Amino acid sequence: MAMVAQQHRESSSGSMNKHLDCGKYVRYTAEQVDALERVYAECPKPSSLRRQQLIRECPILSNIEPKQIKVWFQNRRCREKQRKESTGLQSVNRKLSAMNKLLMEENDRLQKQVSQLISENGHMHQQLQTASVATTDPSCESAVSTPQRSLRDANNPAGLLAIAEETLAEFLSKATGTAVDWVQMPGMKPGPDSVGIFAISHRCHGVAARACGLVSLEPPKIVEILKDRPTWFRDCRGLEVFTIFPAGNGGTIELLYTQMYAPTILAPARDFWTLRYTTTLDNGSFVVCERSLSGTGAGPNPAVASQFVRADILPSGYLIRPCDGGGSIIHIVDHLNLGGWSVPEVLRPLYESSKVVAQKMTIAALRYIRQIAQETSGEVVYGLGRQPAVLRTFSQRLIRGFNDAINGFSDDGWSILNCDGAEDVVVAVNSAKNLSTGTSTVSFLGGILCVKASMLLQNIPPAVLVQFLREHRSEWADFNVDAYSAASLKASSYAYPGMRPTRFTGSQIIMPLGHTIEHEEMLEMIRLEGDSLSHEDAFISRDIHLLQMCTGVDENTVGACSELVFAPINEMFPDDAPLLPSGFRIIPLDPKPGDSQDALTSYKTLDLTSSLEVRPAANHAAGYAASSYTARSVLTIAFQFPFERNLQDNVATFACQYVRSVISSVQRVAIAISPSSLSPAIGPKLSLGSPEAATLAHWICQSYSCHVGAELLRTDSLSGESILRTLWHHQDAILCCSLKQALPVLTFANQAGLDMLETTLVALQDVTLDKIFDDSGRKAMFSEFAKITQQGFTHLPGGICMSTMGRHVSYEQAIVWKVFAAEDNAVHCLAFSFINWSFV
Repeated sequence: MAMVAQQHRESSSGSMNKHLDCGKYVRYTAEQVDALERVYAECPKPSSLRRQQLIRECPILSNIEPKQIKVWFQNRRCREKQRKESTGLQSVNRKLSAMNKLLMEENDRLQKQVSQLISENGHMHQQLQTASVATTDPSCESAVSTPQRSLRDANNPAGLLAIAEETLAEFLSKATGTAVDWVQMPGMKPGPDSVGIFAISHRCHGVAARACGLVSLEPPKIVEILKDRPTWFRDCRGLEVFTIFPAGNGGTIELLYTQMYAPTILAPARDFWTLRYTTTLDNGSFVVCERSLSGTGAGPNPAVASQFVRADILPSGYLIRPCDGGGSIIHIVDHLNLGGWSVPEVLRPLYESSKVVAQKMTIAALRYIRQIAQETSGEVVYGLGRQPAVLRTFSQRLIRGFNDAINGFSDDGWSILNCDGAEDVVVAVNSAKNLSTGTSTVSFLGGILCVKASMLLQNIPPAVLVQFLREHRSEWADFNVDAYSAASLKASSYAYPGMRPTRFTGSQIIMPLGHTIEHEEMLEMIRLEGDSLSHEDAFISRDIHLLQMCTGVDENTVGACSELVFAPINEMFPDDAPLLPSGFRIIPLDPKPGDSQDALTSYKTLDLTSSLEVRPAANHAAGYAASSYTARSVLTIAFQFPFERNLQDNVATFACQYVRSVISSVQRVAIAISPSSLSPAIGPKLSLGSPEAATLAHWICQSYSCHVGAELLRTDSLSGESILRTLWHHQDAILCCSLKQALPVLTFANQAGLDMLETTLVALQDVTLDKIFDDSGRKAMFSEFAKITQQGFTHLPGGICMSTMGRHVSYEQAIVWKVFAAEDNAVHCLAFSFINWSFV
């Protein structure tokens, strides 16, 4: 009986299947095909032993040759692969069609905007030629007139419905029309990999941002997500619906009271009293639009109201249109008036920048919806086996706890505590703080103490600073403080810092838990390894675990906030773990060229760079700094400390000292990574008291040639910065140490030297010479010191030295020589060159 598997079951003869096998057609019965399908469904892998067993156990397949069965399975896999590819192509085609439709609509809108601008230009030209026309304010000729509050009665349903319809019309004119002069968001170029199309307002009242994109969720689900603003808008403290009533067409009108966190400690928070209108259009589109209402509206009690400034939402909202084949096209418009007049002048860019609104609200909303869509489809995989919703809740709790600490609202139990009269940091205490997380509640006998400060940073990229703080925690943090905070979250485990001294081993292990689709936010677990310094606790683990969230690490993102927020957590990482977040937030300000003076210090803040001016050591360096504008940002630091009632004063004093030490560390980091202190050819400059880097490199090479009689770089015709560049990339580890202190301190190292010591230029200034040599190395160094003094150099035999992380480093030979300053022929420092070094 000739048999062959078929490629498709024929509809005309449902009991027959056929396919081509070695040039002949063979037919299977329907029962045989069903049996093969069952075997394939259970064991799709071709080399599965289980498949062979199932075939042998099936009597109806006993008379089929193994070769024919193999061919049938091959064809079956091909058909399945073709179906998957076809389904994928159809899905991509639907998305491309929807995106093409969106682009065509955007093109039509831009054409209308161009036509309107041409008409306005002609009208203005005609007015200028007419002498009788009075001069007008150019801002009045904007494509958008200043929106006024509706004069309709907001005290009855009919008046509210009229306001709602008016809000709907104004919102649609902004979302799809030309009511706002939109310009492309800087740094957000549309393309195949883009999340959507983003624009910001130009020449309009308030600040506005717009986004449109394709999302693989149905409109009702998107409406549900966007209306729950506190889940995706991190600056939203709370949203309360006071009134809700139907408005026809299945729509609803809601009266809302919303509170927003302040991003810094320098200005009060904002609140809104708004009307929100949800309805459907005739074409099946869903609309959620919102605007502020006149009057004080509902809100907190007067004591709490004093902590907020009333702001306005101009007609804004969401337009969601269903796509053929699934998914939706969404248009988002956020138009606000945040009352920038009420904040210090230096902070006004935060409240008058459309780019900031776009990043914090508009783009964040679209990204959140796309994140939910990918999680729903199963495309997102997270670490430690946690569900995406659980990890997303952890991120929300971290940032919410950090915002609560920064704002310190009185209705949460916070009050200002006078620490020592200093004005550089603010100390607040919450004696009623409970960390409740559903099934777990931690009640502190004394409360929570928060030390916080906001300060201005000059010409320091926020993303670079956050990356450094994340990757080099030992540069600014104290392990014992982390250990104290971690222990305080456990029941009955209070201890004053320093009672159980622990040594940080230097090992920081970062375990990723998850990230958003564009990697703009990362959630991770940090393990800090520590060793007890007391013998009785030698066998007890001193490792500390932190839950950490990092955002805004992309240097090319415009207007984005960079944050590093962390909290001690149990190593078992329970879903209901209590969190007490601390951290850093850096918000960029719009740059002001040539702005060297700043008024921020008059508002009781710290200026990290005002007391650490770096004088230019060479004309070319000064010219480089002068040719670039000063980029500014605001850094806010908030650290929380639990305490017992009888230890409040002690913890307050200690906390202030610790936060000031963190600020001092950030000062050093800021100096090192600031572009104004970067040479065009190489990395950071040296410490403040040392000569300019290129000059020191010249001294090092010249002194080496003078003493040793050979060229250090072995390259002719090098001068200026080319010497510095070549020295920086030299294969040998080159170090310099100052002889002005009792213990010689390292002041310079090239890249190989930093790699050998496992440190950075910032931390290098804390490393003394005796720490890098073992006993034999120190003895060899001391025995050769007289020779160095007499002849200016010496050779040390091969040996072992130590990195700052405690790792052993072997080297074949070391050359030591005195470096003379060219001007007065005085010894400036001592230089070392470690040849052929490697980790043991």
